[in-house]
Amino acid sequence: MLARLSDTDRRAFREGLRDYAPTLMAIFSWGLVTGIAMSKSVLTLPQALTMSLLCYAGSSQLAVLPLLAAKLPVWTVLATAAMVNTRFVIFSAGLAPHFSYLSMWRRIVLGYFNGDVIYLLFVKKSFATGYVPGKEAYFWGMAVASWLSWQVSSIIGILLASLIPDNWGLGLAGTLALLPVMVAAIATRSTLVAVIVAAIVALLAFELPYRLALLLAVLAAIAAGSVADLVVERADLRRIRRAGGNPGDAR
Repeated sequence: MLARLSDTDRRAFREGLRDYAPTLMAIFSWGLVTGIAMSKSVLTLPQALTMSLLCYAGSSQLAVLPLLAAKLPVWTVLATAAMVNTRFVIFSAGLAPHFSYLSMWRRIVLGYFNGDVIYLLFVKKSFATGYVPGKEAYFWGMAVASWLSWQVSSIIGILLASLIPDNWGLGLAGTLALLPVMVAAIATRSTLVAVIVAAIVALLAFELPYRLALLLAVLAAIAAGSVADLVVERADLRRIRRAGGNPGDAR
């Protein structure tokens, strides 16, 4: 596959792989946890494998398993999965200006392969919007690494669940492995405010059903980050005016 790419795209693809590599252990751990959960649920082996390949969204997969076990209506299961995955609508809106030049089907494929960490690392690169040589290849470098790590670990969990002890603490290991990535992404005061607010809301809403805590934390983080950006911008403008400068000089 790499042989068909231009030199720029080949370098960008490899850069995406390198940037994503530190998160692979965390993704592998969470994929393993999700695979084990599916194996021990009401799903048959073919159903679990199909869910892993088609869904590719660990949070929603874990959220709907108890609902399937309780034999709740299909609309309840679908609504829960949709609520848990609401953050991907936000991610897609953030990526839209970067890939609007692509055809519809290619954007749909990009959306399927997108993920929390992929979006975080992509935004951190601060690419210009529109077409940029190597930008799509960089995304695919991360996406391929993430998808392969998730599917391999998830399938291992599905097939070998009975051999993996529950006391291994794989979920905690995955969370701890992702923390350095999150901390490295906190580059501004607004981001720090958003992270703190999201953590507080997630803790307060932890007992809510259908994993609503995740949705509320995302919405609260967006609101807090937006307000913090506005406050910082206004403070900068006031400082410029007091100094007798031009607002354009702040850039």
